[in-house]
Amino acid sequence: MNDVNSPARRSVFFISDGTGITAETLGRSLLTQFEGIAFQKTRLPFVDNVEKAGMAVERINLAAKSDGCRPLVFSTLINREVRDIVSHSSALVIDFFTTFTGAMEAELGVSASQVAGRSHGMGSYDAYTARIGALNFALNNDDGATTRNYAMADVIITGVSRCGKTPTSLYLALQYGIHAANYPITEEDLDTPRLPAALQPYRDKLFGLTIDPERLQQIRSERRPDSRYATLSQCRMEVAAVEEIYAREHIRFLNTTTMSVEEIAASIILQAGLKRRI
Repeated sequence: MNDVNSPARRSVFFISDGTGITAETLGRSLLTQFEGIAFQKTRLPFVDNVEKAGMAVERINLAAKSDGCRPLVFSTLINREVRDIVSHSSALVIDFFTTFTGAMEAELGVSASQVAGRSHGMGSYDAYTARIGALNFALNNDDGATTRNYAMADVIITGVSRCGKTPTSLYLALQYGIHAANYPITEEDLDTPRLPAALQPYRDKLFGLTIDPERLQQIRSERRPDSRYATLSQCRMEVAAVEEIYAREHIRFLNTTTMSVEEIAASIILQAGLKRRI
């Protein structure tokens, strides 16, 4: 095999006896620190018995043979027998649970429960209900489809078309149980010097998003190429006008150009002082 530190391509496996979301989230966070390597990522969820562990090891070992170097395996396996099988694969296995649970058991004086799937199971019924309720609220109040529920919103996200309102609303709902509506500022809305009538009673709930015109043009061109909607001049006009509204109406806002949806959501919660339900 080649030196383990040299290849520009590396297979990566996120393995868990649950959904694999935790392993993938933590693993991807670590991978962002290493540039110049093409990581080939695979999630292996629900590896919860010896047979499945053996099948996972076969895939990992096959990748090792094909790549000529050890794959990286990020694991949140709970079952010790399953974990032992995976640990003998031809990979660098980074086990998140065993890394931290030992120190926590010593500190807390309590043994870990060793129950799989708790991170992304239903857990608390009330928390799960809050999550689904918030998701339904976001879907029902997306893109200004209706404004009659705005009194029940925790936040109303506004901005020009394609600046990130919908994904942010859905992320706030799924991750935090926050009731987020979103309202698009259209070209017609920009023709008047006032806030759209539907938003005026809810100034304290408004949070604006903006974006660099060049990035907005790129996004809109993917959706509606060769349209006036996607021209750089139109994007510049709309962005300038909506930012003028934000300044005049004293509406807090973020520039989303280089931000992930996770960063946008966290910033809105912090700046708006929103209370998460889950």
